[in-house]
Amino acid sequence: MNSQAAALKPVAAVSERDMANAIRALAMDSVQKANSGHPGMPMGMADVATVLFSRFINIDPSAPNWPDRDRFVLSAGHGSMLQYALHFLLGYDDMPIEELQRFRQLGSRTAGHPEYGHALGIETTTGPLGQGIATAVGMALAERMLAARHGADLVDHFTYVIAGDGCLQEGISHEAIDLAGHLKLSRLIVFWDDNSISIDGPTSLSTSMDQAARFKAAGWHVQSVDGHDTEAVGAAIEAAQQSDRPSLIACRTVIGKGAPNLGGSEKTHGAPLGNAEITATRENIGWVYAPFEVPENILFAWREIAERGQAARRTWEQRLAASPRRQAFESAVAGNLPDAVSEALGAFRKEHVEKATKVATRKASEMALGAINAATDLTVGGSADLTHSNLTITKGMDRIAPDDYAGRYIHYGIREHGMAAAMNGIALHGGFVPYGGTFLCFADYARGAMRLSALMGQRVIYVMTHDSIGLGEDGPTHQPVEHLAMLRATPNLNVFRPADIIETAECWELALKSKNRPSVLVLSRQNLPMLRQAHSDEPHSDENRSSHGAYILREPAEHRAVTLIATGSEVEIAVAAAERLETEHGIAAAVVSMPCWELFEEQDADYRKAVLGSAPRIAIEAAARLGWDRWIGDTGAFVGMTGFGASAPAPDLYRHFDITPEAVAAAALKLII
Repeated sequence: MNSQAAALKPVAAVSERDMANAIRALAMDSVQKANSGHPGMPMGMADVATVLFSRFINIDPSAPNWPDRDRFVLSAGHGSMLQYALHFLLGYDDMPIEELQRFRQLGSRTAGHPEYGHALGIETTTGPLGQGIATAVGMALAERMLAARHGADLVDHFTYVIAGDGCLQEGISHEAIDLAGHLKLSRLIVFWDDNSISIDGPTSLSTSMDQAARFKAAGWHVQSVDGHDTEAVGAAIEAAQQSDRPSLIACRTVIGKGAPNLGGSEKTHGAPLGNAEITATRENIGWVYAPFEVPENILFAWREIAERGQAARRTWEQRLAASPRRQAFESAVAGNLPDAVSEALGAFRKEHVEKATKVATRKASEMALGAINAATDLTVGGSADLTHSNLTITKGMDRIAPDDYAGRYIHYGIREHGMAAAMNGIALHGGFVPYGGTFLCFADYARGAMRLSALMGQRVIYVMTHDSIGLGEDGPTHQPVEHLAMLRATPNLNVFRPADIIETAECWELALKSKNRPSVLVLSRQNLPMLRQAHSDEPHSDENRSSHGAYILREPAEHRAVTLIATGSEVEIAVAAAERLETEHGIAAAVVSMPCWELFEEQDADYRKAVLGSAPRIAIEAAARLGWDRWIGDTGAFVGMTGFGASAPAPDLYRHFDITPEAVAAAALKLII
């Protein structure tokens, strides 16, 4: 707590209504000064937030990352001024009143929507509606899993969510509440801001959903209260905390509560109230103070909440110090993988180089995961109902089930978006490294949460198999074409497409070591030969060659006349084409394997120049061309897909779409002769 907070003294009794009105005033003043923002939700949910924070929540602004703190997620992220007002009132060091006065301005901590890492105490980035509640499901699951491992003395906290009508209309909300209800995540409590207003007007314009019935059907404990009746809200929270199921508290509220002329109207949703209405609101709620002024007694009442949290944190630290599980718990929360993981993967690579193992890279991933999961228990896996296609479960991984959270494998069901968001929540909570699988084509369904993984810099690992037309008979609906380009266009996301079992193990190691960004492992259905030893000038070594993003797999004895660049299953085609060019045409062709564009971008210019060379270049990938001109230049050629796929056996498809060694050789001849 800052020195200003410590100096405050109570001068008069303060009611929760006074405390809530401080939120209302700060919200409307900040939005008005910015001439931008959403005052309606903070004003409408001020009473609920005040009860939650003044009576129940355990957080310590002086130690915002205390592991056993309660988590607060503002899923309705457009109402960010609610969170910023709370943080100022509670005394977070990085949230003085000046930050509220700079709301939505360049360089301020008070961004338009809450952003993880941008200000202390923000547990997750929200704004895209539905993401917050879905991410909170992962947090609540991680809490139960960590408690199962380390005991209630060290792990015993709640995840609280404020969600709006928009969050519950988004499709991801169904995936999230279904999964949470099935798993009986009893430490998850959601407050629904039931104000019946959306941007266009009343929600009746677009929905007649009985949300309470929907949550009940998903196995939730459901209550409905007047969101402005503080005693009713408090009683509902007490009941929710005692439930053995996740809880929804439907809070009937008035959007823009306190505004005498605009309260209850969509006009308060996303626009300033205006000076006249703010003046009228001040008079209506009895707030006689100037803009951004909070009287000392009200501020003191809020800062007492922080002192309560600090005391709870110190008591917990005493339990941690006395716990026999202290070292294991601290190691898990730190998220540092043991050296045994790298050692196991090094031995794995050496073994399979010597064996020249030929398997699909999805199978290679399973085999590498066997070594990883035996070396550490930090990894927790899962799949969106494709476990035995993605090959994401390994020997000895017990399954997570309702009331049994001691395992390491999560059946997410057919919920790709919900799975990705839940993995974000697990990573944000701490204690685990989550990975989860689906088909690459269904990255479309997971995209919203994957983008937030990258935006927040979370170590989430996406195992995406069936990566091309090579999946065969399932046809174009399941054959990804544009997906690699979409993923590669996403900042702060490593996209790995390994060519064989050795690169697969290397890419897994890199993904695990990337603590500040997510990774996508793009894996084949069809078997691929082990290429490293047979076509490399270097024997097996401990060097992780994929860490460079791209490297020369095959360098001809003579000065290269053409460079063939490929990823994944098409590296085999590039090698065959290089051999054909040499034996049939006397043309020296180098082969570059490029498992990760992003890591190659990070290499210095000299390394990139040495790998790419100055000869004409051809890229080979069973996907769309978009992005490849970055590497092949204006004079390069591309052998790959120009449209969607088709339903047929994989070898027939490669021939049909002319992604063959013969086609690559012909393209090379056209370039250099």
